[in-house]
Amino acid sequence: MTETSTETNTETADATTAQHRATVEHYVRFWNAETPEEQRHLVSATFTEEVQYYAPIGVLSGPPALIGFHDEFAQHMGKVAFRPRQEPEIHHDRARLMWQIDTQDKTPFATGTDILVFAPDGHITTITTFLDQPPEGFDPNAHHQ
Repeated sequence: MTETSTETNTETADATTAQHRATVEHYVRFWNAETPEEQRHLVSATFTEEVQYYAPIGVLSGPPALIGFHDEFAQHMGKVAFRPRQEPEIHHDRARLMWQIDTQDKTPFATGTDILVFAPDGHITTITTFLDQPPEGFDPNAHHQ
């Protein structure tokens, strides 16, 4: 490989990583969105139309399902904050986001790790969620649809 092609590959990789970091920021903002307008804007900036969400609670398909899950969670929990526990790790077409959900009084509700897979355009195609510390009373052996 020539020096010029190595520099070009590095520049391309840096631009892709920056794009993926921006998408991860949109992802975090989506989970904290307070209005339907903000949700719709973040959905179009963050997810593909075919996005798949795999979590212990089940599998969700498409942005409307994610919005529905977000809204149901917000109705049940009230105002919470979804935040990274550390800087996301990004390589190639994937990111690992270690997160925490805090209640209004800043009490941790749950912690987890999301593995995000990016489409070539930078939108998220797949999310796989692992609960590192599930909410109190959560039954990881329950069968969820």
